[in-house]
Amino acid sequence: MSQRSCPMSGSEGGGRCPMGNKEGRVGPRGCNFMSFEQQGDVRAAFDIPSGVDANQYLRQRERKAINELLYSNVPSMPSIKEIQVNQGVKSLDSLNATEQDLLAVALGAPARQVLLRAEEVGPRTGWRDGYLSTEYGFTPPDADAAAGALARSPGRVWSDLCERMPGCVARGRVRESVAALPVVEGTEDFIPDKALWAALVSLGMLCSIYRYEDKHNGTEGVNVTSKDSSVHVEMSDELGDEVKGIPKSIGLPYYQICKRMGRSIPHLTFFDQSSYNLKIRDPTSVYPYVGRFDNTDLRWPMFGDQSEIAFLKGCADTSASFQHGVDAIASCQEHVMSRNNDALLREMIRLKEILERMPNAFHSISMNPNSGDNYVSPAEWVRWAKFSAPLSKRCPATSGLQFPPYLVMDAFLGRTKYESFLGAEGIHLRAWLPSNWRAFIASIEYHYRIPDYVQQSGDQRLMGALDGIVEAYTGERGFMGTHRYKVFGLLEVAGKTGRAETNGNSGSSEANARPWEETHQAFSEAMKERLEPYRGNLHVEPHQMRGTFAECRYKSRVLSRTFVDSDPDRSIARVCLDIQETGITFQPGDRLAIMPHNSWMECAKVAAALGLDTMLDQTISLEKCWSRFAEHLGSVSNIATPQLTVKDVLRRGHLAPLTKELVMKLHTMLRASSNTLLQVLATTEWPVRASLGDLLQAAVAETPSQIWDQAFDINGNLSWLTELIPIEVPRTYSISNSPDELLPSTVDLTVSRSEFNLCPILSGNQTIVRHGVGSSFLNPPVSENEFIADDEELLIGVSRPLSFQLPIDDAAPCAFFAGGSGIAPFRSFWQARAGRSVGKNILFLGVQSREKFCYESELREYVDAGLMEVYTAFSRDSRGLVYDRRRQDLVEKEIAPRYIDSLVVEQGAMVCDLVMSKKQGGLGGYMYVCGSLSVFDSVMSGIRKAIYNHRTASMESTDQILDIAFAERRFMLDVFMSPKPLPCNIPTIPLSSLAMHTGHTPNSRIHIAVHGSVYDVTDFCPMHPGGTNIIKSNAGVDCSKSFDLLAHTNNPEVSSLLNKYFIGHLTPKPDYHHCEEISMLYDLWADYLRTSVETLVAHQFEVHEFMESSKLWFQGSLFNMGGVRRFYHHQSRLLQNGFSALFGAKLQELFLKLSFTLANATSGANSSRLPDVLGIIARAKGSQDAMTTTNEISQIGQFTCDSETARFHEQGILAYARASVQLNMELLEGIREEACRGMDAFDTVMSLDAPSDTQRLTALSTFLLQVAERMAMRLEGFYSKLAPLSVYHPEMEQNPARTRWTLLRRKIRDGSFFILTQDLGLLPQESARNPYMSQHQQRNVELDQVISQIQASIKRAPTPHPRNTDLTSQHISRGQVASTSQPSAYESSQDQHAVKRMSSFMSTNMKAIRRLSKMPPQGSLSFEQLMNTYRPAGALPSPPSSRGSSRSRSSSQDNVNPLMVGMGGLNMRGQNHTRNPSSGSLNRHMPGGNRPLSPPISTPNTPPLPLSASAALPSMLNKLNKRQKPGQQSPLPSPAASAPGMSGMNAMRASMASMNSLNSRQGSRSRGNSGSGEHGRARSLTVGNGGNGMRGFMLGQGQMRGREEVRIAPTF
Repeated sequence: MSQRSCPMSGSEGGGRCPMGNKEGRVGPRGCNFMSFEQQGDVRAAFDIPSGVDANQYLRQRERKAINELLYSNVPSMPSIKEIQVNQGVKSLDSLNATEQDLLAVALGAPARQVLLRAEEVGPRTGWRDGYLSTEYGFTPPDADAAAGALARSPGRVWSDLCERMPGCVARGRVRESVAALPVVEGTEDFIPDKALWAALVSLGMLCSIYRYEDKHNGTEGVNVTSKDSSVHVEMSDELGDEVKGIPKSIGLPYYQICKRMGRSIPHLTFFDQSSYNLKIRDPTSVYPYVGRFDNTDLRWPMFGDQSEIAFLKGCADTSASFQHGVDAIASCQEHVMSRNNDALLREMIRLKEILERMPNAFHSISMNPNSGDNYVSPAEWVRWAKFSAPLSKRCPATSGLQFPPYLVMDAFLGRTKYESFLGAEGIHLRAWLPSNWRAFIASIEYHYRIPDYVQQSGDQRLMGALDGIVEAYTGERGFMGTHRYKVFGLLEVAGKTGRAETNGNSGSSEANARPWEETHQAFSEAMKERLEPYRGNLHVEPHQMRGTFAECRYKSRVLSRTFVDSDPDRSIARVCLDIQETGITFQPGDRLAIMPHNSWMECAKVAAALGLDTMLDQTISLEKCWSRFAEHLGSVSNIATPQLTVKDVLRRGHLAPLTKELVMKLHTMLRASSNTLLQVLATTEWPVRASLGDLLQAAVAETPSQIWDQAFDINGNLSWLTELIPIEVPRTYSISNSPDELLPSTVDLTVSRSEFNLCPILSGNQTIVRHGVGSSFLNPPVSENEFIADDEELLIGVSRPLSFQLPIDDAAPCAFFAGGSGIAPFRSFWQARAGRSVGKNILFLGVQSREKFCYESELREYVDAGLMEVYTAFSRDSRGLVYDRRRQDLVEKEIAPRYIDSLVVEQGAMVCDLVMSKKQGGLGGYMYVCGSLSVFDSVMSGIRKAIYNHRTASMESTDQILDIAFAERRFMLDVFMSPKPLPCNIPTIPLSSLAMHTGHTPNSRIHIAVHGSVYDVTDFCPMHPGGTNIIKSNAGVDCSKSFDLLAHTNNPEVSSLLNKYFIGHLTPKPDYHHCEEISMLYDLWADYLRTSVETLVAHQFEVHEFMESSKLWFQGSLFNMGGVRRFYHHQSRLLQNGFSALFGAKLQELFLKLSFTLANATSGANSSRLPDVLGIIARAKGSQDAMTTTNEISQIGQFTCDSETARFHEQGILAYARASVQLNMELLEGIREEACRGMDAFDTVMSLDAPSDTQRLTALSTFLLQVAERMAMRLEGFYSKLAPLSVYHPEMEQNPARTRWTLLRRKIRDGSFFILTQDLGLLPQESARNPYMSQHQQRNVELDQVISQIQASIKRAPTPHPRNTDLTSQHISRGQVASTSQPSAYESSQDQHAVKRMSSFMSTNMKAIRRLSKMPPQGSLSFEQLMNTYRPAGALPSPPSSRGSSRSRSSSQDNVNPLMVGMGGLNMRGQNHTRNPSSGSLNRHMPGGNRPLSPPISTPNTPPLPLSASAALPSMLNKLNKRQKPGQQSPLPSPAASAPGMSGMNAMRASMASMNSLNSRQGSRSRGNSGSGEHGRARSLTVGNGGNGMRGFMLGQGQMRGREEVRIAPTF
């Protein structure tokens, strides 16, 4: 220990050791202070009183708790309040002891001494400094000790109430139960030290649930009463903000307990609720750690539902998985002090294995409803988030950052940067951790830093092991990366179903970023800060490293290639790589990523064609991505950034297969002069099965040399080469051996060489076989004369697929299903388990023939020893092998060729027992499938048949058994395939068709779109490792961004599975021929369609639970107020915000831009009439039906805290809730249907042969306004259907008489009984007959009225406040009462961005708006005057905007150049070539028709009828823009054209015909001579039936071709 790092020297001042550098014996740690006998004036150094034995004093000192020494004089609450007011909340961190003081009190020792001291003092003091021990880490040695001590003290009343709390919540009697508690103080006289932790947890939970119930008392949502529901009992207001409004029976003892525990401010932490709130089922079950999910129970759940229990147990499991990490870190530090590198290496590998196991704990929390005890409902998780809100603004937030593994590993790895949001919050929360934890963290952060020692040692093994620790903890595939992806999926679903705040939401620079994406970015910034000391300043996000060279951080070389079967061609080989001295460790199931090198022959082709054959060793200028690769090579080799040569680029670049981007880039460089390139571009499948060398060899023979020389200038810096050739991506192979030593020296791969036929365009009539880049590099053909250098260095990396690991339980049986080279990972599995596990190991193997039976001799050894069972199927060979159980041998037998599915069916009974869970009477075995997609399909088919034959009566039941196996993560897949070309000549799938496949109804399909391709993932949904809800939340939309953020795009396994479910390409956005307005409307409408689909899918999550979950509504046989509250919150959010995502600011933005576009296109806004969409919505939300519905929901809110009344309306509440959510879904489905029709219009409008884009724009805007109006009318119909529903149905209840009497008594008490005795007027018969008939006369509006409505909405919209800068503020905001009725985080984000866009649009286009409307010039009238002047008489206010919360090394030189070996006979640059001309052209077909536009339409008071864009738009164009022939007469308009009895589309067409006739007789106002052909417009008068007007616009008789009326171009 250096004097500089010694905490005592720092405390004495001057950086000098207080004991001095005196001669004599020193302590075992090299420290004078820790010597065997103290030297110098010890009394002065430690202020030891005279007359007291110094040694005894020091021993007594160290036996005291840290809190007793450092927190004996905590400021009073008024003093704390003064500090908070004067210096801010963050200044309260200073109330806690500094880490230097903590270390000094803990003897100033490093980590091991802190551990030993904690173990000595902790048991006597109740672990009040925090649990910390060598064996159990940060978890309690005895989980029942504190709870048992509390039960034996007067504080038992608290633990008893906690046990009863789920029932109290279900009865709605939480506050009454708390108020009835006696006051038991938390002093030493009543609560012993050993009960402190249990008292802290129980009281903290009680205070939080009381605060939650007090805020959510049935008035936080829709409420029309002013009932006082407060509890009249003595409160704890004088004890501080944290317990203000909380009864003294729990507030006072909680305040006192927190003081004793060193918490200056009372607060509840995450580990209080989870890690210290557990019961251990079997304390002797210690492998791999005690606190596993399946070995724990939640001691005191507050709500008692499965989601709360699963979530808190899962979080505790994550922290408990680091149990042995504490001892490993302390041991590492000890070996650094003794400079024992070998021992240090062992402990570092041990720590790495602990970290690599930790991500498995995340899977204990599942989003799959079939996962049983592990399932977490997003909506219930939202409720827990509100419950966990801090008790006050100055409390530390309840955050996952409080779990010790995060902060401990940050300190261990020497994190230096904490500038990100989560980094700053980690420092803040660290100040409030228990004292032992802080002392341990400080001891490893400030002294004997392991990374510094490893770097200085220069030991490659240590450096490799350290790099492995970095990746295991903070890498993209490590603990932090897995956590980031897990949180993304959970927050995405929760953000759409009601969670208005997120823990790590620090904001985003993206204008349209959504909450879960902002959180994802916050995690990304924190990960990059952790990686910076080892990776430098990262230029990409962590998820962008997946599938790139960044994953390969070690160097290796091929040692050998050996046969594994009898195939003379060695199509499958065992490849052995050298990893000695690298520090690499791996486990069964891990994969090896390798950066392959292109064959020398392929490099020779490119070099010959480009004229680079004499420039192979010339360095070149690198583009951005290649520069990062060069830096990566330098980092891996621990050298400066190397210069890359032409040879490096050719060997390491992507040459095959040909991607469309690569061919297009080459086509552009050659200026479309190569026919071969044109033919390749016209192919119907991508990628093309050929290499860049093949293509260049063909192109150089037919391209003029001038063009070739200009495109590929070899006289410069050759920068074009790195721009043309991208970096190759790594190939991933399953590791085929299990390590039998701590630090393995070799790693085995089983590589199958892939083959394909060269593209016919480049091969002509010949059949030319080519091989895959990676597989032919590792396993080159035996017959080929390829130059192979086994000493060539490779870049490799190890990754661990969490969904393909052996079970922790060695007694669990395992079945391995392999096809061909799919046997690769199972070799490591049977080597790891055979002879070491009790469970069976069964292999089902399918190969073509006996010659290709891999590892046969090795398998026979295991079978003969009774360690394995092997079943084989040969698809092209009748020489079969049969496993004989009695003889334990593989017996030769003649069997007809068969596939693996027949083998599975043959062993069906055994397979069924393995698949079925233990709860179903099965063995609960683990199934592993590895092979190609065809192998996967065959295995699944065989398993389904086996279950159907032996266990079930229907295929539906069979699928349910399989779904449960997948949900329990007992079915694991490793499916691979070579890149398969996808056809691009099949019909495309439009957005509207994609949107209709959301899978939310029975027997419906789930479609998703990813980067222009559409996939039917219905069958894959139950297999998804992240849970079915993750996929369902993205159903019906383009989820490319989520795929990118989750690193799926670069994941070859995901790509392979996706190809299986490919059904077509997504219809691209049409080319609108430079019509900016239509393009803008397309983007706007597509965004609205996406919103409607996502809103529909999000609500279905909760609807399913309302309709089918009995646990939600009943607790045993008693009615559960938790279900009533869930429905109340759900419906309140919808009604109070009017489905804000659909009818809020987003629809207002759509209506504004449509209205402006139509007015601007027709240049007649002053006389144009527009449908009053916003008025319809406002009237619907203010209607009598809406008020009736509000009253009913308010009454349900009152039931949440009054189960005495609710028990008489149980069936009525159930019926009302289920009918309501059905109506909700009907409305959402209707809105989606209308949005799809509008989306179809964009495809139709461009196929019309209109004279100009103006006519197209007019017709499109008119049609879309009709659709928007129909959406608004659907909201009217929704309220009219919802209003008659009531919870009062005595005939449905068990005791109708009591139900009637209860209602009567309530009416008498609130005075409404006397209103019931009055006569009530009835609605008109017509209105009652037609629920869609508005109570107000439907009217059209002018553009200026639309502008006024939008301005008012923008003015009423809440001003977006800056994102709260700390977690506590966000938690407080989330826990506010209003948050229940606020929109979800998703809706808030949508509305907030829409308001911003509207405001910007209005400001940018104000000049055009004033020209098109009646608004006077700027400054002439105030906004209020405008509103008073132009508001239509009797009009209701426009709909309120939703209230959303703010978001937001170069290769070695060889004597023989391998490139020159293959250049003989190749086409060389500069040589004369005979060109073979070929014809090829790309024709673009422009559809057309003779169908012009229609004017704005009137609004008949009829129910919404289906519209068809394909029929309506051509009709509009045909009727509006048709040029009248000379002398042609037009009939008079018919009044029947808009008769109420006509259908919506027929009435629209008839009105258009009449209007066209009227316009043709009115003439036009020409500008200039009519014979000159100048353009003129005619404005029609308003005609219609019953006040419903329609305006028509047409071209005059003197229209000139090619000349348009000048109008102001809007800015979008």
